[in-house]
Amino acid sequence: MEYTTLGSTGMEVSKVCLGCMSFGSGDSWMLDEEEGRELVERAIDLGVNFFDTANTYSAGESEEILGDVLADYDRDEQVVATKVRFSGAKDHRNAEGLSRKTIEQELTHSLDRLGMDTVDLYQIHRWDYDTPIETTLRALDDAVSRGQVRHIGASSMWAHQFQRALQVSDEEGLARFETMQNLYHLTYREEEREMYPVCDRENVGVLPWSPLAAGYLTRPHEEFTSTDRGEHEIDYGTPYHQGPGSEAINGRVEELADDKGVTMAQIALAWQFQNDNVDAPIVGTSSIEHLEAAVEALDVSLSDSDVEYLEEPYEPVPVYGHE
Repeated sequence: MEYTTLGSTGMEVSKVCLGCMSFGSGDSWMLDEEEGRELVERAIDLGVNFFDTANTYSAGESEEILGDVLADYDRDEQVVATKVRFSGAKDHRNAEGLSRKTIEQELTHSLDRLGMDTVDLYQIHRWDYDTPIETTLRALDDAVSRGQVRHIGASSMWAHQFQRALQVSDEEGLARFETMQNLYHLTYREEEREMYPVCDRENVGVLPWSPLAAGYLTRPHEEFTSTDRGEHEIDYGTPYHQGPGSEAINGRVEELADDKGVTMAQIALAWQFQNDNVDAPIVGTSSIEHLEAAVEALDVSLSDSDVEYLEEPYEPVPVYGHE
């Protein structure tokens, strides 16, 4: 395993962050408690110390499963991140959003499910257009002062919104967002235009979600569009496979994978691991085999010419993931 310092937090985290959205019973493909335990325990064996979940994943079941497993380990060795914005176990008028009421009640519920007094990283799960950012930041700052939260982070939003939030924190002396979890992969690189320059200037850690483009970068283009997952993404309108250069990029990932004797997923992850914009991609999987392959991708070396070859066909696609 390789480790990196997460933005300005000073925390040392594994360059593979295990995403826990697959834990629970929300869908048939998800992992129950026993299966989730096996995956987390194998991750720890491999050196993973960074775990990302959310109150909304399987209505809180993901947090419960993760917390139950980590309770058997030294809590001090693990870095745990969760989120607030969408409803968790309860669904009512104030179960979602970023008001003080929602943040405080959902944080209490999350800590209870995780079995923890403090969460290392508490992230807003998108922007809340109905709540002033000043209100949200004051509530988060109070949570930090109470010792319930160590650091705060944000997720997919417009760069001007993120910059405004950082400005308010500086003006009011409030805790700052120290991480950004946003959509970023070989066939969706719009974040490079504005968001990543902000993150670089402000020393904000970057945690890309869906680094494998919902599976599009793990198999040839024609196979993706014929799978159930591919059909779902097409119906949902995601830009992974739709960009003018996406099919060409997919083909080059396949070509390099064949040349190096690795999987397409490992090429796509190696690009993330060697990317100066990225601290630790969120790797979500329900398979121990795929987790092991993701860790092995740390040893896949891409030359400058390899990176240029993979990136060259990219053309702009519609901004996605902010809502």
